[in-house]
Amino acid sequence: MFRILFVFFIIIPIIEISVIMQVGALIGPWPTVAIVILTAWFGAKKVREQGLATLTSVQTKMAHGEMPSDEIIAGVMLLIAGVLLVTPGFVTDAFGLSLLFPTVRAAIAKAAKKHIVINQANASANHFYENQAEQSFNPDNDGNQNDFSQKDSHQSHLHHGNTIDGEFERKE
Repeated sequence: MFRILFVFFIIIPIIEISVIMQVGALIGPWPTVAIVILTAWFGAKKVREQGLATLTSVQTKMAHGEMPSDEIIAGVMLLIAGVLLVTPGFVTDAFGLSLLFPTVRAAIAKAAKKHIVINQANASANHFYENQAEQSFNPDNDGNQNDFSQKDSHQSHLHHGNTIDGEFERKE
């Protein structure tokens, strides 16, 4: 987390300042300031338009009982685009403007959804193993612990992230 914050608050501003200084040396200070202001205005206008279209799409999908996962991810990326475009600088403007293109957002959304699905699968597996571990130490009606639960509770901590598909039937 520290590295991410370091990049956002130290490295990116240094890059932005150096690029602004170079552009200012080429075209002058006032045209540079004008470009920064115009990109912020243009970006805010486009983010607002696309954000409202995304909100309408979310409402339509929700009304039809569908999950608007693509639209939610697109909305988050539009929020990030807005922040990047309003931040003064050419590098952040380039990244913010790239997020305004639906094809770029779709590619990032696809990668994000794959990452989210993998994390959900891992969380489900961990939840399953934690429940098995809790059940392994609960005695059954005779006061004895299940042999199955005792063996698997110890091994469940060794195999985090692995999912075993199968059927289970408890025999008492």
